[in-house]
Amino acid sequence: MTNSLLTEIDTLQKKINSFRALESSAAFNRVKGYYRVGLTYSSNVLEGNSLTESETKIVIEEGLTIGGKPLRDHFEAIGHSEAVDFIYTLTKQKDIMESEIKHLHEIFHHRIAKEKAGKYRTEKVCITGSKYLFPAPEKIQRLMTVFIQKLSLSKQEKHPVEVAALAHKEFVFIHPFIDGSGGVARLLMNLILLQGGYHVAIIPPVLRSEYAQTLEKAHTDDTDFMEFIARVIRESQKDYLRLFK
Repeated sequence: MTNSLLTEIDTLQKKINSFRALESSAAFNRVKGYYRVGLTYSSNVLEGNSLTESETKIVIEEGLTIGGKPLRDHFEAIGHSEAVDFIYTLTKQKDIMESEIKHLHEIFHHRIAKEKAGKYRTEKVCITGSKYLFPAPEKIQRLMTVFIQKLSLSKQEKHPVEVAALAHKEFVFIHPFIDGSGGVARLLMNLILLQGGYHVAIIPPVLRSEYAQTLEKAHTDDTDFMEFIARVIRESQKDYLRLFK
């Protein structure tokens, strides 16, 4: 992740911060709602959800169902939007607790698989197209304990954008939940950004292939993935500024 890219992100964030006085305004609330839908749609579609962005908005904001679309896709939309609301309640905290990550998954997935929501997997998993194996179930608790410890230290030593990208990568590689680990990784990344005083980042579905390729490559060299996440953050900041202008 180049220093010039981080500098550009910091400059854009200063511009965003100039709108903080509007946080209680109706316009700001509309923008926040826009990103709630955008984060939910983009994250879910990366995992194969069939709802369009406009359909996601209808499901979340109007509580309606979309004819011909799977019930699971509706549950994912509702759960993810509630999880976005939850991360906003944690933005003033310095650290992230393991129990909060579990609760994040529980909120996201309790309608889909209540008995597994918020609980680490007890089964082996693999991802189609990846040549790398995920850790065995019996190793997850120890790996998550180390993950939380490293996250706390990283927050003291690294730029928030670097911390968010690294946490995203490492969480996916642990894959602690049988289903939904990718979605939680993106929520966790955005929570870290918010706690660091930065704007949320949306990974556009059009970049799905690059996202998957750089994440796969990150098993041996995470340079491209780190740059990818930084670029996504920068473009999300620019989008935010365009909305207010």
